Amino acid sequence: MITIVNVMNVTKLHSWDLSFKEAVSIQRQLQKNLILSSLPKAPAIIAGADVSYDKNSRIFFSGIVLLTFPDLEIVEEVFFSASVSFPYIPGLLSFREGPVVLEAFKKLKTKPDLIVFDGQGIAHPRGLGIASHMGLILGIPSIGCAKTRLCGEFTEPGREKGDWSPLTLKGTDVGGVVRTKNDVKPVFVSPGHLIDIKSSIDVILQCASKYRLPEPTRQAHLLVNRVRLNSHR
Repeated sequence: MITIVNVMNVTKLHSWDLSFKEAVSIQRQLQKNLILSSLPKAPAIIAGADVSYDKNSRIFFSGIVLLTFPDLEIVEEVFFSASVSFPYIPGLLSFREGPVVLEAFKKLKTKPDLIVFDGQGIAHPRGLGIASHMGLILGIPSIGCAKTRLCGEFTEPGREKGDWSPLTLKGTDVGGVVRTKNDVKPVFVSPGHLIDIKSSIDVILQCASKYRLPEPTRQAHLLVNRVRLNSHR
């Protein structure tokens, strides 16, 4: 008999069967619980999380890839797929993608020390993007690393890898606009939970190898797209 050990502590903070107004209210409540502090120690295992789906399809594919840090060698991959009913509403991505992401996390055999999400952390109109939301539920330090800006103002950073400029919302720094590769578009990095802005940027830069996207979310992106395409065969 095979015993499945769930290494992830997934706390149920609320129902997922919500109206738009209820979801917004929950974001405002949960935002007050975020802790933004420097990492007490460097992570040994770092996770990347991403979601993929076909346009006009309700079937979402979530993938989690665990890598050693700072060597960035893949040690585990898991994925999960399910039908999603929550509509696309800007600023409420975590209510659309969160449930399938959490189901994928439940399949892990190793608990990561830190998670990088393809999305926002506190760089969000109500301070609770998917990285912050999932970080609270999982109780693990989390970072949002998005390809595009959701909100905030910034000046263009320098053109070389490692250059970055503050991302500011209503006069408060909420993240950094980070150049991860020379002469390519920057990424938008913001802390999710249990980490601060500087630590978030440092981790993302250490995870940036030859590509624009940091290796954890790049590998998660490759995984979910591979799984999604294979599901059509």
